[in-house]
Amino acid sequence: MLDGLVELAKEKTPRGFKRTLRDSAVIQSQVGYAEGQLQSARHFLLGSLEEIWRAVGRSGALTLDQRVRIRLASTYAIHQAKAVADMTHHAGGATSIFIESAFDRGFRDIHAVTQQLQGRQSHFETVGQFLLGHELDTTFL
Repeated sequence: MLDGLVELAKEKTPRGFKRTLRDSAVIQSQVGYAEGQLQSARHFLLGSLEEIWRAVGRSGALTLDQRVRIRLASTYAIHQAKAVADMTHHAGGATSIFIESAFDRGFRDIHAVTQQLQGRQSHFETVGQFLLGHELDTTFL
């Protein structure tokens, strides 16, 4: 969706404006911030998985700490992707609401993921409980 916004911004001049979206300081800032969100979440997730994969290969076991980290990294990535999807959908304006747009399906898909088990915000509570030394319900770790 972010790539779709970048392409749209080169051509779209919103009604009542004289310049393209590309020339908007707001859009420029949002695109830059969104790129940081996605790259940070991606590196956190993939870096965590790579590190844990290697450790499990050496030890033969997945620890609770590693399970919590995987849950945190994956849920965090989902919610950062949702935030970017929301921004791009809004920034695309009326173009975003059409089924054939680069935004409509992606918007619906990421929102569906956040409604599924892997995207539950309650996972952040579980991570917080772990970090604060509480006993955990490990059902979804």
